[in-house]
Amino acid sequence: MQTGRCLLAASLALPLAIASACHKEGEGDKAGASTSKGGTTTSIKGEAGAPKLELFVMSQCPYGTQAVNAVAEVKKQLGSAFALDIQYIGEGKAGTLSSMHGDNEVKGDLAQVCALEQAPDKALDMMVCQNKNARAVATNWKDCAGELGIDTDKLASCMDGDHGQKLLAASFETARKRGADASPTMFLDGKPYEGGRRPRDIMRAICGATKKGSAPAACKNIPVPPRVSAIFLSDSRCKECDIKPLEARLKSVLAGLEVNHVDYSSDAGKALYKELVDQGSGFKYLPAILLGAEVEKDSEGYAEIGRFLKPLGEYRELALGGKFDPTAEICTNDGVDDDGNGKADCADAACKSELSCRPAHPKQLDLFVMAQCPYGAKAMIATKELVDHFGNDVGLNVYFIGDTVDGELKSLHGPDEVAEDIRERCAIARYKQPKKYMGYLACRSKDYKNSDWQSCAKEAGLDPAVIQACADGEGKQLVTDSFAVAEKMQIGSSPTFIVNNKRTFNAIAAAPLQKEFCADNPKLAGCKTEIVSAEPEPASGQQQPAGQCN
Repeated sequence: MQTGRCLLAASLALPLAIASACHKEGEGDKAGASTSKGGTTTSIKGEAGAPKLELFVMSQCPYGTQAVNAVAEVKKQLGSAFALDIQYIGEGKAGTLSSMHGDNEVKGDLAQVCALEQAPDKALDMMVCQNKNARAVATNWKDCAGELGIDTDKLASCMDGDHGQKLLAASFETARKRGADASPTMFLDGKPYEGGRRPRDIMRAICGATKKGSAPAACKNIPVPPRVSAIFLSDSRCKECDIKPLEARLKSVLAGLEVNHVDYSSDAGKALYKELVDQGSGFKYLPAILLGAEVEKDSEGYAEIGRFLKPLGEYRELALGGKFDPTAEICTNDGVDDDGNGKADCADAACKSELSCRPAHPKQLDLFVMAQCPYGAKAMIATKELVDHFGNDVGLNVYFIGDTVDGELKSLHGPDEVAEDIRERCAIARYKQPKKYMGYLACRSKDYKNSDWQSCAKEAGLDPAVIQACADGEGKQLVTDSFAVAEKMQIGSSPTFIVNNKRTFNAIAAAPLQKEFCADNPKLAGCKTEIVSAEPEPASGQQQPAGQCN
């Protein structure tokens, strides 16, 4: 049975983390002369007509620091054969600047943007020095700058004054206008650069963009990456199994990658799938990325992804975490009998748990959550407000997300989350009234890292001794059963809601939760008036976007 979800969003990111980025919630002037609003240079100049590389980063993003270090190495080898423009990603105006990793990152950004203006010939070396401990960029700039002979007093004056604020605000604005919201983002001569992030890869691209006859001698000595064959095996019937976008990401690790895309529906696809299954290694699910054994010849690339590879016949399979069985019944493809048992779609018993095949249960709301997921915590607070507003007009079920490995409970945020899952599941089991147990769940969600759970139990009218006795007894089995429900539904993102036993959605605040619930239950009395949330709105006055822990 296929649920129509492969849950690849989280798992596909893991093996290709090296090609990832830190994400945020027109052409420059002449090469090497990009300017801020104040007219001060923020570039490291190159020769007239030289290719221009633009690099957008956050000073504490590990992927951004890797890119800066690589570009610094290329700059040492190619010198003025290319111009380099470094800009920063963040939000706000002068005096109210913010960045993804907090105030310390803003200070690191300020140090670097000021250094780029005051000492462009030494700024890259200062950044590389800071990157040795990127968590300390707010303070280590002073030692790094001093070692390089940069005037630290002048640099501090820029950082602490209005000028530094204006420089960084202008840099943030440049990134915004270029659509650079992920660190690193790179452009080469105005076009997006999606190649590898090793010095050899960046160097090869810059040399390729250099005018004929003007390339430096170093361009002749770039090592050629070894060829690595790859088969991307997927199934077009699975909408969430598209792995074509991973080709560019994998090429950033294995520059010599040559990909052949194969679909299961083709004769070649079915033959390859059967060959892999017959290996007896337990291979079953798609999509799959199969690399040739020669991947081991790319020593740098193999060092980065080797731990995510396992032998599969003549191939090396890259761990993706796919969950699509191409031989099983697909429950939503218009009467096609996929598994050949004479029954199609919802008529096949294998589709019993598929949402589209499940009977509608009006007024029912199921919440799948992790007790210490920050988004899940917000969702539980919102759910408490929904329960208070609708009363008996909402039939609530709360399930927890995790794994059972060799009899031991595992959850994304560690043992403390498992312990709280158990207490919360015990509260649900011992106090059936949603208004009562949700009082405890919501209270804990407001300060879920606080070990004093007993106070929340008392505040909600629950007896801590009753909760503890359950936690010491059947609590583990209650959570094991709860994890099993989430696993059966293939729900791994916290929070996930199911309304009326038919439709999933995500919400972390009361207003959107009420809107989703009422979309399927419009005649309920609670839908006639909006929930007035006790939780403060974000400072911007805008509803926070829903997020999930995967």
